[in-house]
This record gives sequence, C-alpha cells and structure tokens, in this order.
Amino acid sequence: MRLYSYLSSLLLLVVFPNFALAQLPPVAGSDNAQPQSPATNTAPVIPENWRVLDDLKTGLEVRSPVVLQNDEEPDFVRQLVRVQWRNNDPIDLWIARPKLSGKAPVILYLYSYSDSSDRFHDNGWCKRATADGFAAVGFLAALTDYRFRARPLRQWFVSELPESLGSSVHDVQLILNYLASRGDMDMNRVGMFGMGSGASIALLAAHADPRIKTLDLLDPWGDWPEWFRDSPLVPENERSKYLTQDFLNSVAPLDPVAYLPSLKTQKLRLQQTLSEPVTPKAAKDRIAAALPDPDELVKYTNALDLMNSWKITGLSGWIKLHLRSPTPKATSDQGAALTGIR
Repeated sequence: MRLYSYLSSLLLLVVFPNFALAQLPPVAGSDNAQPQSPATNTAPVIPENWRVLDDLKTGLEVRSPVVLQNDEEPDFVRQLVRVQWRNNDPIDLWIARPKLSGKAPVILYLYSYSDSSDRFHDNGWCKRATADGFAAVGFLAALTDYRFRARPLRQWFVSELPESLGSSVHDVQLILNYLASRGDMDMNRVGMFGMGSGASIALLAAHADPRIKTLDLLDPWGDWPEWFRDSPLVPENERSKYLTQDFLNSVAPLDPVAYLPSLKTQKLRLQQTLSEPVTPKAAKDRIAAALPDPDELVKYTNALDLMNSWKITGLSGWIKLHLRSPTPKATSDQGAALTGIR
C-alpha cells in the first residue's frame, strides 16, 4: 500500500511538475525516512499556579471584556459583562450601580459553590444591594453552574478543590483589575461578602489583595483534613481519596485557617451558624480560633437567628457601614441603622 502511494506521487510529479517534492512520503526503511512533524506547531499550555494566591500571570491571559446586556431601572442601572482569562472559561459579571454621579464604593458578592447567578439579575436584589449609594458585583466561582458544564461528570467543585479555590482567588483579583479600569468605582472602598465556599475564597483573596478593605464571611469552609473527614457534603464513596496525603498536600496551601491569623484586612467579620451542617463543628472551632481578634466572631444558633439578624441590618449593612465610616472602631451594632440586602 505504501509502494502504491509512492508511485502515485511520482505520477503526480510527471503530470504536475510544480508539485512540491516535500510532499513525497518517505519510503519505509529508507535512510532518509524521518518522523513527520505535526501540521501545526502548538505552544505548550502553561498550567495556572493555583498554589500561589497572587500569581496572576502563570497560565492566564486577560482578554477584552464584552458588555452583553444593559438594563436601566428606576433606582439603578445594571450591566452583564463577560470577562475571560482562561480558555473555555468565560465569567459573567453582574454589575449594578446606583443612579448617582461619581465613583461608587463597591461590594463583591460570592455565594457557595452550588449557587447560581439568578439573584444577581433580580431587580429586588439589585435595588437592595445598591441602596445607600453602593455598587454591587455578583459572580460565580470556578466549577460552579455554567462554569462547570464543560467539565467531565466525574469532576466537581470538591474533587477539584485546589483548582476551584485557587482559580477563583485569581478571579477576584482580576475582577478588581477590571473594575479599576472602568473608572466608575471607588477602589479605595472595596468590600466583599462570601458565603460557604465563597467565604473561603473571599478570605484567601483578601489575603492576596489589600484592595479588599472590608470582609464579611458567613460559614466559610476550611480546616481541610477535618472538613474532608466529616463533612456530609463529601460523598462516602469518594471520601477516602480526599483523605490521602497527596490530596491533602495539594489543598493545604489554600486552607483559610492558615491565613486568618495574618490577615491584614481593615475590617473583618466572621459569622458562623452553629446548625449549618456542611462544615463540621471541630472545623468551625478551628476557624474561629484562628481569628486575629475574637470580637470579630458572631455566632448564631440556627438559620432563624441569622435571618432575624439580617432583618435588622440586612446582609450587607455591616459592610456598608464600615466602607462608609471614617472611624475604624465603629461597632457592628451600628449597622442596625442601615438598609442592607437579604
């Protein structure tokens, strides 16, 4: 068969003299037979460095943002902006701004891994989030909702936890870079609210990026050996592989417990719901014990206690207070006078 192909190429040379000699296949076993190079020379893909919180260059290439949607409501304006720095992983930012002139202080919102972006384009949510002159930016973490759909079914947020956390921490910093480039945000007054896995990411991002001045964390995950050992979120048929030393070593550089004692964020609040089941009690205790200041901890017996608190201050009332107030010693009780979101 190879001889037939070779003779066919020789016939083409007779009929078409300009046919490139380079097109001739080498005869098997001949001295000049060489391995064939691929048709395209593809550059090697550099993997993202998830273990280093502030490495925004390795494996990342920022593309131009694209505005997909503009909405104008009586009390606010909202944009859907798509940003991207990884292949096959665009990120949708829902940006709501109050109808006020000048630069607005901004709060980032990141919920837990199983969440969706539905609340971010809800008019009621946006109206409450932008109350008191604040901009609100909502987005989803890596391997969450639409950012998970292109992945193999065996992969999910927890199975790929080093990537889920590390790439999302990079996302927060690159999102802040984009917001700074817009010119309509007060980047000296940036806060972030995180819940569940989103709280873990927010904590790690605040450690890496001092632009986050105020940080409100609700039930963060952490203390990974304990968390993987006892969290009911981990399927029993997968648990053993997450307790191997190799896996625990891979996620150890991304444990919030390791970063809390040295966190330099100006204002920090840790909220823990004691009945919240995802993070085991022992892990909750270790996270709380790592706080630089015990006064930064607020505990709720159950979800009802948490909701009753939010009825007074709203979800973001505490953050808004501390982003607005020039006095660093303002207490969390003062947040009761502010309208927040739930």
